[in-house]
Amino acid sequence: MADNSFGEYPPNMAPRDALIVREQKLPDHVVDVYSGDSLTAPTLGPLNPFKDQTNALKRKNVLTGMAEETYISEHTFRSKHRAIEGKGGPERDHRSGLEVKEEAAKIRSARQKKGDATIADGDGAYVGPWASYKKAEWEEVGQDEEIGSDEEVEYVYEDEDEDVIESGQAVSAPAAALARRKEVEELGEETTIFHGSEQFDYQGRTYMHVPKDLDVDLEKEVGSVTNYIPKKLVHTWKHHGDKAVTALRFFPNSGHLLLSAGADSTVKISDVYHNKELLRSYCGHTKSITDISFNRDGTQFISGSFDRSMKLWDVETGQCLSKFGTGKTPNVLRFNPSKEHSTEFLAGLSDNKIVQYDTRTRELVQEYDHHLNAINTITFVDDNRRFMTTSDDKSIRAWDYNIPVPIKYIAEPHMYPITRATLHPSQKYLACQSSDNQVLVYGATDRFRQNRKKSFRGHNNAGTAVDLAFSPDGQFLASGDSAGFVVFWDWKTCKMYHKLQAGDQAITCVQWHPQETSKVAAAGLDGVIRYWD
Repeated sequence: MADNSFGEYPPNMAPRDALIVREQKLPDHVVDVYSGDSLTAPTLGPLNPFKDQTNALKRKNVLTGMAEETYISEHTFRSKHRAIEGKGGPERDHRSGLEVKEEAAKIRSARQKKGDATIADGDGAYVGPWASYKKAEWEEVGQDEEIGSDEEVEYVYEDEDEDVIESGQAVSAPAAALARRKEVEELGEETTIFHGSEQFDYQGRTYMHVPKDLDVDLEKEVGSVTNYIPKKLVHTWKHHGDKAVTALRFFPNSGHLLLSAGADSTVKISDVYHNKELLRSYCGHTKSITDISFNRDGTQFISGSFDRSMKLWDVETGQCLSKFGTGKTPNVLRFNPSKEHSTEFLAGLSDNKIVQYDTRTRELVQEYDHHLNAINTITFVDDNRRFMTTSDDKSIRAWDYNIPVPIKYIAEPHMYPITRATLHPSQKYLACQSSDNQVLVYGATDRFRQNRKKSFRGHNNAGTAVDLAFSPDGQFLASGDSAGFVVFWDWKTCKMYHKLQAGDQAITCVQWHPQETSKVAAAGLDGVIRYWD
């Protein structure tokens, strides 16, 4: 039975003069569960009928406003936490304003004086707002005291006289240096091994003689015959074992010999005709070969290696004629093809420099130092009077030979490093292997501008230095691929003609035979040299 002791006005009775009566959700005197809605909702009294209630709580989810959950990184939290801890932490002692001012004055007193504005240099010179704070240069610390991770420590020993070496006293080399010296002695000096069946033919000629008993005239002008795309595998050489082949070079003009360099630190030369046998090995480097280059007439070649040395070899006898070195790794080597400077070669180094040596005097002739990263390619252009270089600094520079100042600098924000480059047989264009899976074309005459109409795509070379090669008649462009293909494009239309599966691993070396119509040599990381026709 309801309690009527309150009469006709019970305490929970709704006010009779309210315009809109709010519905009471919960019984009286019950604690409401905390929520944003319950905090912001009016609990007593009538609602204003003339106020738009939709916007009243639009930007509030707590009583004082809008609270949002946020996430901060571990680093941000740590930096804020250190800032508070550095000032004593939340439990730091309370300091009055006077104490704070005294501490600031104490810090300022340790600062140098601003100096006299009339004195420019010397004692009492004006330093103004750049005056530094005086700090103790060093402080003695006991052995048991803890040292901060950001503090520098120098251990001072009293008995330092024992380390002084008297003049004339013999000192033995470090053990590591002795071990390295012994290893080099065991390897020996530069050696050569002849592998062919006979060193001289019935007329006393060596393998340097261009063969005449073939269906092909190997002494005709290069590019005088029409070229075609190869279709089938003719021969394979596996002279470098399972180590990668790093460079391939056909003998200049005739192409009857094939020079190959590998990661097994050796250079080998093979016969392309007759028995296709291995003829000679050139041993003398201690690490992987980076590049090789024939001179103009093919009697000598230069080799560079990761052992930071460059060596000049006689192709016929295998003798090492000269050694060159700057203490840096030669990434690319190029003999000058002109008659006038045929004894000079350029070497692009890992320390951003291009050095020029003369093989007769064995001296450094010139140094080109403008690139900002390791050199990747060197290509002679404009009748060998100039050369173009590319680097990991994503730029292309053109130089006049013997003048160490670039005449053209090409660098765009969208450019990628150029890893390989080759000159078109017409001498007018330079094809560049860009690291964004495309081949770009630049003019090789006066202006050195990019030919934006020519761009060759469809292969994958990102992250790998992959060779480019033009057919001798300039009709086709061939490139390796990191998936084991040899890709062929038409030079005029830029369309891909054919994709040849040449292995399972990346094909990094591609060379087109200078005299044959459709013969291409390709090799890569699997160490197999494949000869296609």
